[in-house]
Amino acid sequence: MVALVILPGMDGAAAPRADFAAAVGPGIEPHVISYPPDPALGYPELEAQVRASLPTDRPYVLLGESFSGPIAISIAASRPPQLIGLVLCVTFARNPLPLLGSMPWLLPLVPFGLAPIRVISAVLMGRFATAPLIEALRVTFDEVPTQTFKARLAAVARADMRPALANIRVPVLYLRASEDRLVPRRCANVIAESVAQTRIVDIEAPHMLLQVAVDEAAAIVGAFVDTLPGAAAPR
Repeated sequence: MVALVILPGMDGAAAPRADFAAAVGPGIEPHVISYPPDPALGYPELEAQVRASLPTDRPYVLLGESFSGPIAISIAASRPPQLIGLVLCVTFARNPLPLLGSMPWLLPLVPFGLAPIRVISAVLMGRFATAPLIEALRVTFDEVPTQTFKARLAAVARADMRPALANIRVPVLYLRASEDRLVPRRCANVIAESVAQTRIVDIEAPHMLLQVAVDEAAAIVGAFVDTLPGAAAPR
């Protein structure tokens, strides 16, 4: 059975990915990684934690959502022996918000913890926001310290994994949200231009694609896994 290792977005929590993990269906064993809410843990430390959790006894597909894209790219570029595919979801190889990279003094001013949850949900979910999703988002944000969000945003501002893309040899699936207000469409194109074996799939969804388009995303990922050399027989 193929394992699907899911790396979370900036909140670092497993719970918001639980419905997607449950929806991938038989033939795939999902494993959602969670990150400690420690602001001192940047990309190198979190990548080390992920590497320590990767399967060694079975083939696996790595899924990097949003914040975790650079981690997934770095791992895939190192060509670990059991990795057979890479899924990148609403993510980037390089900082998708150039303004933050060029004006780092803005980072401490980002109002994590102060902005009303409905404002945050409008950015992350737009017209797809529902009362249950907004409440789940509130619970997640309440569990992660403000300083952790700011530290991770600073890490995103410094991120640039473009040189690593050329070393990726496994097939890549990029899930792009049609109504993403955080990660521009060009971020998928940058990856596809460097990794020839990339397939971009557009889904009618906001940045929180895995939470809004659960069944569609799970079906697309499942179909992708079925095409991979080294995967189990089709389900």
